[in-house]
Amino acid sequence: MPHKKIPKATVPPVKIWEQKAQKCGLLHSVYSVNGDKYTGEWLDNKKHGKGTQVWKKSGVIYDGDWKYGKRDGYGTFSRLDPATNDYTRIYCGEWKNDKKDGFGTHFYGENSWYEGEWYEGLRCGWGRMYYANGDIYEGEWLKDNHHGQGMLRLGPVIHVQANENRYEGGWRQGEKHGPGKFLYLKKGQLYEGRWENGVAKCGTVSDFGKEEAPNPTMYPIPQIRLLDMNAVLMETSCLVEEDSES
Repeated sequence: MPHKKIPKATVPPVKIWEQKAQKCGLLHSVYSVNGDKYTGEWLDNKKHGKGTQVWKKSGVIYDGDWKYGKRDGYGTFSRLDPATNDYTRIYCGEWKNDKKDGFGTHFYGENSWYEGEWYEGLRCGWGRMYYANGDIYEGEWLKDNHHGQGMLRLGPVIHVQANENRYEGGWRQGEKHGPGKFLYLKKGQLYEGRWENGVAKCGTVSDFGKEEAPNPTMYPIPQIRLLDMNAVLMETSCLVEEDSES
């Protein structure tokens, strides 16, 4: 029976030379075959300490801390703007294991940015998001979604003029969920109740700050004359919870 000889896997010469180089300490710029450039500190052939990495093809640059070849510590990530030939910041803050982790600010555009906590590259923990349409959310996050307790204040762009109507309360996976309040400051009214996946299920509406409201309603909301309003709301809230669980 003939024996087939399997050739040994060959290692590219570039990798062999890199292994033999044993880069360590502060070095001048080191260029990769694809044109990428790194200038900074090394340890056992890995980027470690302070350094600047430039990716030629994508036109992005990272300047900050490294740990065993990965971005780790504090650093700034920027992108080259072809129109001005200047670098525009995308993210500045803390990193861990090559991902945004800790406190940092991410710029999505001229009028949109997030400042707060990150975990494994996603918004997670406490943070404040400024949206391009003028809305502002401040509160808890989980995996890039509003989740927990937070406040959303509506901005002027989509809503024609600044009304600062806002929601304060619970969130789940980016939707209003649980007990919350919605303030209609433009009309001088307040809704208090329970929300389910972004939809108001049960609650009460009352006049709130009507004297200072720019466009108040013509007539005041009449008083509810139930013997036990809280008991009615509690019963309705329980029914909503049962529907959501079923």
